[in-house]
Amino acid sequence: MRAIDPVLQHYAWGSATAIPELLGTVPDGTPVAEAWFGAHASAPSPVRTGDGAPRLDALLADDPRDMLGEDVVARFGERLPFLLKVIAASAPLSLQVHPTIAQAVAGYEAEEARGVPRDDPRRNYRDRNHKPELVYALSHFEALIGFRAARRTAEILAGVDHPVAKHLRETVMHDPTADGVRAAFTHLVSPQTRPAPDEVDELAAILEERLRTGSPSPRTDRAVARLARAYPGDPGAVTAVLLNPVTLRPGEACFVPAGAVHAYLQGVAVEVMANSDNVLRAGLTPKHIDIPELLRTVDCVAAPPIRIAPEHSFDATDVFYAPVDDFELSVTRLTDGRPARMPGVGPRIVLCLEGASSLRSDGDQHLELAAGQAAFVPASDGPLVVQGFGRLVQASVP
Repeated sequence: MRAIDPVLQHYAWGSATAIPELLGTVPDGTPVAEAWFGAHASAPSPVRTGDGAPRLDALLADDPRDMLGEDVVARFGERLPFLLKVIAASAPLSLQVHPTIAQAVAGYEAEEARGVPRDDPRRNYRDRNHKPELVYALSHFEALIGFRAARRTAEILAGVDHPVAKHLRETVMHDPTADGVRAAFTHLVSPQTRPAPDEVDELAAILEERLRTGSPSPRTDRAVARLARAYPGDPGAVTAVLLNPVTLRPGEACFVPAGAVHAYLQGVAVEVMANSDNVLRAGLTPKHIDIPELLRTVDCVAAPPIRIAPEHSFDATDVFYAPVDDFELSVTRLTDGRPARMPGVGPRIVLCLEGASSLRSDGDQHLELAAGQAAFVPASDGPLVVQGFGRLVQASVP
């Protein structure tokens, strides 16, 4: 096993303090939005090692079967199937969708054929993989995930005296199926039909005022107002009336499948996802937006958010099993200093969130982790035993 360092992403929506405090570094006022622990080609983790492999992707390439195991190589090829992140949002993230594998392959090959450089900010597909993700909250966490029932959108917009609200309500009442939801969403985000900036801000002000006079959905009205303040005039703010509001308390988790439109609003969380950086954006961002491509990938079927309840494993671990083959997330709490077995035998990334712990493998490999430190554990190390005090998260392959 090897200690690895994160690659930090300094997006504008990030918190200046949350991730530095978790990592045990001194904040310098710069937003730190994400800390990546993994081997994605765009930001592979540095490895603390003396064997000449300075990055995790290079270490895996040196001996993929030893690092990943025969089973993982057979299923996913010679690459780590997952990516582990810590995210810290002090402002809302973009309204976005992630593609399926088939969509990612087609989109990647099309952009390669057109000669779009892989580091071009206008590129949609940076790899050939899907990007389902699981979010494990470390703080109070707010998000919008997936479409709500058309009937509920109509209830929320009833009596709102504004042309945009009336049009959306009439659209979903006329056709309360996924087609009607798609029509309403398309109207909001398409350049040809999107509301003007002043219309967005007027509607947001009406819904915020309704919070004081009696709202049928305070979370929705607060979300629209928050998004409109963060991104004035952006019709992505109004899409909150179509989407499910999600609140996670610390220790709760939610799964976001490919095709699910979502926006994270605020909070700190661990994310584990398929090893991809494919993001299609609809708004709420200064980054590249490709509405036609996003509309080809978004799933407009109304469905409740997929909350994942953990299963208790061994003595000290809860495992969040996602409905995909690429990853699972386990959380181990050490309270009495006794050794505890951790699940998983393939490639793993272990991150110490609190306290300090000692990792030991069947192969007698050993590593000490303090809060904010992480390790890559190869398949060849076998099962892990951990001892100490605190909390660790582990990303692994089912």
